[in-house]
Amino acid sequence: MTERKPERRGLGRGLSALMAEVAVPPAESGTSERPRDQRLPVEKLVPNPDQPRRHFDDTALAELANSIREKGVIQPLIVRPKGESFEIVAGERRWRAAQRAQVHDVPVIIRDFTDTEVLEIAIIENIQRTDLNPVEEAMGYRALIERFGHTQEQLSQAMGKSRSHIANLMRLLSLPEEVLTLLREGKLTAGHARALITADDPVMLARKVVRDGLSVRQTESLLKAAPGAKTKSKTKSYSKDADTRALENDLSATLGMPVDLDYGGGGRGTVTISFSSMEQLDRLCGILGTPVRT
Repeated sequence: MTERKPERRGLGRGLSALMAEVAVPPAESGTSERPRDQRLPVEKLVPNPDQPRRHFDDTALAELANSIREKGVIQPLIVRPKGESFEIVAGERRWRAAQRAQVHDVPVIIRDFTDTEVLEIAIIENIQRTDLNPVEEAMGYRALIERFGHTQEQLSQAMGKSRSHIANLMRLLSLPEEVLTLLREGKLTAGHARALITADDPVMLARKVVRDGLSVRQTESLLKAAPGAKTKSKTKSYSKDADTRALENDLSATLGMPVDLDYGGGGRGTVTISFSSMEQLDRLCGILGTPVRT
């Protein structure tokens, strides 16, 4: 099967290069048009209006501000020229915390990024954050795949995450919005959510898990006991080999919806894509290049 890759939209450098920019590599020797590493007044910096992350935890900002008062801003912010100011590409939390700490200037690295690269780096930086919930992380991976044409393998190598971790997280996006909300709020874990993907009524089961405080193991047992669950499990287990199931998982992760492959023999078969909302149907039609008719 030929893999269909989204257009690169003219992005000038690869994922590894952008990851290196976010990680802030050691200073290079040689000349350049402007210093690689310097300090700028905090009032000369402006946030990126397209920053994917809108919420900054107040307690975490206060803790970071305290650290900055004692040790300063250790890691430079990455910025790009924007008129008379400089737009923050990576490091908005440090900038906000520095203002709280009443620090007047911060270390920066100035780069000439395109608008597309700025958005891509903002997504990468957010994925690297430790307090990201599974839904936010999965949406970040999906954006990098759909908008910038990266593969799961490229993300795995660049992010230091296993491909199965990325695929499993992206499969969570096939769940109904109510279940995703419970996952965002921490009322469900990623383990609970993975178990609910194959459920006939994931919303009803998710409510029960939250109401009764069920563990992941108890949730899996509940699903196995559901009518028809054993039949489905046996069918998948005995009729599909590991390569087919892996391909199903990859397609499900890429689309963010459950995908079922059924080979009928002679090189023929069917692909079934399940959606749980009109928003998912609209997104699927967008991927396939077919507008939704209302």
